[in-house]
Order: sequence, then C-alpha cells, then structure tokens
Amino acid sequence: MSYTELESGYKGFKGFLDPNYPFYFPPAFPQYVKQRLAGMEDVEDEDSGDSSSSNEKNVIVGICAMAKKSGSKPMQAILTRLEEFDYIKTIIFPEETILKAPIEEWPNVDCLISFHSKGFPLEKTASYAALRDPFILNNIDMQFELQDRRKVYAILEEEGIMLPRYAILDRDSNDSMHALIESEDHIEVNGVTFNKPFVEKPVSAEDHNIYIYYPTSAGAGSQRLFRKIGSRSSVYSPESRVRKTGSFIYEDFMPTDGTDVKVYTVGPDYAHAEARKSPALDGKVERDSCGKEVRYPVILSAGEKLVARKVCLAFKQTVCGFDLLRANGKSYVCDVNGFSFVKNSNKYYDDCARILGNMILRELAPTLHIPWAIPFQLDDPPIVPTTFGKMMELRCVVGVIRHGDRTPKQKMKMEIRHSKFFELFDKYGGTPENNVKLKKPKQLQEVLDIARFLLFEVKHSDGEKEVEEKRGKLDQLRSVLEMYGYFSGINRKVQLKYQPKGHSRGTSSDDISSAGIADEPKEPSLVLILKWGGELTPAGRVQAEELGRIFRCMYPGGQGMACDIPIPTLPTNFPLYLLKGNRTEYPILFIDGLCSAGYIHLIF
Repeated sequence: MSYTELESGYKGFKGFLDPNYPFYFPPAFPQYVKQRLAGMEDVEDEDSGDSSSSNEKNVIVGICAMAKKSGSKPMQAILTRLEEFDYIKTIIFPEETILKAPIEEWPNVDCLISFHSKGFPLEKTASYAALRDPFILNNIDMQFELQDRRKVYAILEEEGIMLPRYAILDRDSNDSMHALIESEDHIEVNGVTFNKPFVEKPVSAEDHNIYIYYPTSAGAGSQRLFRKIGSRSSVYSPESRVRKTGSFIYEDFMPTDGTDVKVYTVGPDYAHAEARKSPALDGKVERDSCGKEVRYPVILSAGEKLVARKVCLAFKQTVCGFDLLRANGKSYVCDVNGFSFVKNSNKYYDDCARILGNMILRELAPTLHIPWAIPFQLDDPPIVPTTFGKMMELRCVVGVIRHGDRTPKQKMKMEIRHSKFFELFDKYGGTPENNVKLKKPKQLQEVLDIARFLLFEVKHSDGEKEVEEKRGKLDQLRSVLEMYGYFSGINRKVQLKYQPKGHSRGTSSDDISSAGIADEPKEPSLVLILKWGGELTPAGRVQAEELGRIFRCMYPGGQGMACDIPIPTLPTNFPLYLLKGNRTEYPILFIDGLCSAGYIHLIF
C-alpha cells in the first residue's frame, strides 16, 4: 500500500468526526480515538477545529460557597475532574460577591452547587435560585432544616430510619413541655428517663458542644466534645450536672467499641464510608504523618446502603454526609451534616466527579441541545483493565498468614477415674471411640468445679475416702482454669480420652501406683489432657495490627502505599473465610488493623 493510499484512508477515517459527515455519531465514538486523531492533525486543522468548537454550548456549573469551602483541596480535586467533561465549565462565585453584591449581579449559571457553612447567606442564595431557576444539586430550602437537630430527627423518624432513643428539652418554645428532673445517675425529660451514660446535644446543628455524662460507678463527670482543635476533639470535666440554659436533645449513649462511621453519599446510589476513632474515648485525634485524621474504609451492609439512600432522598441533598453508630448489631443515624466531602481519597474524587458530571448532563444536555449520550449505568459491576487486555472483576483475595509472636504452648496429662469425670465424659457425647474436647466457657467451668470438689475431698477426707486423682495435678488443673478470672478466647482446652483398661504404661505424667510399680490396669479410666498458652505477646499484637494496616492501604482509596494491581470496589457483605482450627480468632487483630473490628463479616 502506497503512502498516498494510507493518507487518503486516514482522511476518510477522520471524516467520522465531522458533524456534516452522513455517518456522524460522536457519542458512541471512542473518546481516546478522537484524542489520538486530534493530536495527529496539522496546525491548519487544529485552528479550524478550535474556531468551530468555540461555538459549542457548555453547561455552566456555579459553585456558591464560602471561600474556605470552595477553595478546599477536595473541592478543587473534584472540580478539576468535572472540567474534563467536554461540555461542562465551572465557575466559583467570589466570596465578596456572595456577601456584598446583589443577586442580580451574581453569575448566571445552568447548574448551582451551593451549601451552607458558618457566615454563608443561605436566604440570599435561596433568592438567587428563585430568580435564575438553575438546576440545583443540593436543595437549598432543606438546608434550613439541617440547621435544627429537632427537625432532622423528625425527618429521620418519618423515613423509618433508626435513631437512638431520645427526648427533646425545648426551653425556647412556650407551648411545649420542658420538664427536667435530675438525679445523681439519671435524668427525666418530659417523663422519659435516661440513665447515665447519656448524651446531651444542643438543638442547633451549628453548636458542636456535645456532652456525655457518666454514672458515679464509672467515676462520674462528663466528656465534652467540640470541633477539632489541633489534636483534640474532647476533654474530660468533673462536672456531672446537665446544662440549665438552652434547648437540648437527650439520648441514650450507644456503645460502639470506640469507633464511629462517617458516610458520604453522591446521589442515592453511591455511598462511601469511613471509620474513625470516636472523640468520646480520650479526645485525642489520631493523625498520620501528613497531619490528616486517620480513617479506615468501611464496607456498608445492604441495610446501611438503604439508609444512605433514604437520607439522600429525604433531605434532597445529592452530596450529603451523615454519622452512623454501630451498636448491639444495629446501625443508628445520630447526625446529618449536609454537604460534605471525603478527604484524601482519589477514588472518591473520581467517582464523585463522574456521578455529578453525568447527573448534570443527563438533566441539562437535552434542554441545551448538547450532543451528549447517556453513559453506562452507575451501578455497573466494577471492572478494571488488565495486562491481558481483558476486563475483570475482583472475586476474592487469598492470603496465607501466620500468627505473630506468642508464648509457648504447654500441656499436662493425668489419669482420672472419678465418677464425676465419667459423667462429664458421657454428658458431652464421649464414647470409647470418640474423644471429648471441652473449649466453651460453660464446659471449662464444669471441669473447674470438679477439680475444686476433689481438692476439697482430699483436704477433708482424713484418709477415710480414697481419691485416685493426685493432688498436685488437680492443683495445676485448677490454677490453669482459674487464670484471668474468666473464660475467654482460645488459650485453654481440656480433652478427655477413654482408656478401656486404664493407663497401660507409666508416662511423664507419673500416673502410676503410689508404690512406684506400674500395676497391670484392669479398670477403665480417662486421660485428661490440659493445654494452655500460645497467647499473643505485645510484640505479636503489634505485628498483627501492622500487617492489617498494610492490607488496609491496598483497599481503594487507601493512601500511603502504592499497589501494582488496581483493585475494584469490594462487594457488599464481603465475607472473610478462615481455616477452621484452634486459633482462628487470632486474625481478629489483623482484621482490626484492616478495616476496624466489627466491619467485616466472619464466616468460619
């Protein structure tokens, strides 16, 4: 093929990009081909192309917010990605214009992104929206409701969203009850009793001075939460009395294992969730090497995703943040923040810009006669390109992980013939062929009770009653089972084996006759095998948690570690399968570093 034929073929192929070409179909034409062809054009073609494209209609998206918000890094990251859409142009309203200029002088836009913060003239913005009638992503009228926690809770209740049990003490209204009876360890608000610990919230959402009151059994006093100042988010106060001026919401304190969950929606079908250290713990904010608050990605359950959808639609806020408390196997919404962004997550910025851009063009492209085609649905399964040129979805991650440093494992054997042990052996299904393994707290408690009984018999028998089990072994059995004061974990186990003719030979357990001669056994007996030890040392705990942090950085949006393989968003209710064994609870520390304890469903 000659060069002339190649050139003519290229020009004919490039004709597909011409709107006058009879087979022009730009929405379906691959974007990367357009970019390649545009880069291959000569200078004359580029100049002519610029003159024609300058006449194309763009969607003007206006950002109306205080300069601190509109100039923040998350907002700039999202606006930069929005600008990559062919038909979207963004304009940031100057703060001076918002505060001082009349609304008639504000820029005229097709789409308005506006949200309230301290000092922002929300009523003025509502008047501008009524004057220009742009497409609004976050409803302005509902932002007035978000400033009052009483109205927020009422809307959440109407939507059937779970809330902590609460009561409102309204001292601002004359026609409402505001009866408060305070006692040492409880209060009564309008006939509703709250035992300490309970939470006291101001009704104004702009007031972040939230107090948690503790009972006298926990030292009394209160933890006072506030907006983060440096590395502090709360302080302890010895004051145990509730505030006597102002209106408040009182609610039950929810035990959340020291974490709370922040959820960020972008439309009703997308939610990003993160867990952070609860400010109610010690008030110290955990920060990384860059000074950012440490947060861990969280996988929402199907029910929590439904809650996120309800919150987004109920408050008519496309971009919306709210707080979840996971307690007692349930999820409770305790606050709705309105417009808020995830910090320091490139994946979230990509998703947010893509969803907002598609939402804006889907709404405005037909009315502005913009040749834009609807892309794939937002709920398409996550797929990633691979080195083989195919599109694949992550199905599972297989890891072989050994436990960290631990204490030595120990074992003791003893031969037993007492009837109480045989009764225990029969109770749990023991047979001559099947041994019995006792691990549960109730089972170990029964063994401990028998050991205590036999030691009591030895001590008070005065030689009248024969107890075949040796006192030294019984003492050791009791001491091991009484360690820590309770049964928890997997560091102790008792096994009973049936011996039809007794123990046939002398062993290290020294279970032989008192005369030192190994008599031929004739009566059946049981061999009790006690195992303990093998617990994680402090160094092992650090090793497990550090390994979890490394895996956490490989999750989408995790910062601080490069990953060679792009991993798509994990599915809802991502299960973790652990090999069945005696020590499968040790990976819990690894999981705690991975996604915070309680945020992954375990299947054994």
